[in-house]
Amino acid sequence: MRITIVIPTYNEAENLPHLVSAIFALPLPELRILIVDDNSPDGTGQLAEDLGVQYPGRISVLHRPGKMGLGTAYISGFRRALADGAEAVLQMDADFSHPVEKIPEMVAHLPGHDFVVGSRYTAGGSVDKNWPAWRKALSAFGNFYVRTILGIQIHDVTGGFKLWTARTLNLIPLARVRSNGYVFQVELTYVATRLGLKGVEIPIYFADRRWGQSKMNVRIQIEAALRTWTLLGRYRDLKPQK
Repeated sequence: MRITIVIPTYNEAENLPHLVSAIFALPLPELRILIVDDNSPDGTGQLAEDLGVQYPGRISVLHRPGKMGLGTAYISGFRRALADGAEAVLQMDADFSHPVEKIPEMVAHLPGHDFVVGSRYTAGGSVDKNWPAWRKALSAFGNFYVRTILGIQIHDVTGGFKLWTARTLNLIPLARVRSNGYVFQVELTYVATRLGLKGVEIPIYFADRRWGQSKMNVRIQIEAALRTWTLLGRYRDLKPQK
């Protein structure tokens, strides 16, 4: 199975070489990487091109003219990966918050499922041990809030470490996806469940980024909380797929 890992980047020059090296050290020669860079001022885009030379045939780069948002970065990446023949697509952050060593386990769980979620909130999952209590509580409540409103059984709805089959991404109406911040993760999972697609969660430890600055802030979290309500009406017409 050809698997493409879509990694959006904006100022990730410190992380990217380490991440690429860790991914290609895995016993999965079928892995390819697609880096979607939003014209990072720190030179991440050129660095990605240089890594493509270092790993010929395994890395491609999609350059965008500016910072256009997480959701559109992933959708552009998904479309490119599918057009290039990917049979499954993994989405993950560039900052090592998603454990690379869990990728083989996610791939092993894909047969018989439409998508696999690297989950902080299923049994055995956890978040960074150094997070203060208020941040842990806010993250857990955010997932509970979204799951309750949308009626989603997946425990980690807001996480961004997911492996999708090509069939699943082709069934999801990507042209209708409007969320362009972190609520994009919620929207994609909600649409998949509305379509009756089968997901499975595997536990992960979600660590804080190793290098660089986090792009999460209170404004983004408030936006996600408010936009969640709009999803109820947007996809009311979707029916389970056979």
